[in-house]
Parts: sequence; C-alpha cells; structure tokens
Amino acid sequence: MSLVELLPNIHSLPRADKLRLIQFLAQEIAEAEASPPLEAGREYAVWSPDQAFTAAETLLEALRSE
Repeated sequence: MSLVELLPNIHSLPRADKLRLIQFLAQEIAEAEASPPLEAGREYAVWSPDQAFTAAETLLEALRSE
C-alpha cells in the first residue's frame, strides 16, 4: 500500500491515534538507524587522550601562536 492510499485513512483517524502513529513511525526509524547493541563480555576499543602527546603539542603550539 502506498502513502497516497494511506493518507485518507490517516486523515480520518482521531487525534490520539495520529499521535500513536507518529510515535510508532519515530520508533521504527530509530530502530532502523540504530547501531547494534553492545554485547556483554566483549571488549571494545575506547580512545583516550591520555597518551595523545602529539595532539597536546599541536594544541600548545596553536595557543602560543595566538
């Protein structure tokens, strides 16, 4: 069924049902775009600026030049 065929039915819905439809569609889109959930017990790489000496040096040079 196409959107053009659905529109008359959507227009005839009561306000509460239209709001439920909006919520349903938003959830469908969010689930389709979501990245896969994290798995328990698996290791994931996390970047930390702790050892980013080159970045710190670059930032310090930029601050000194101003």
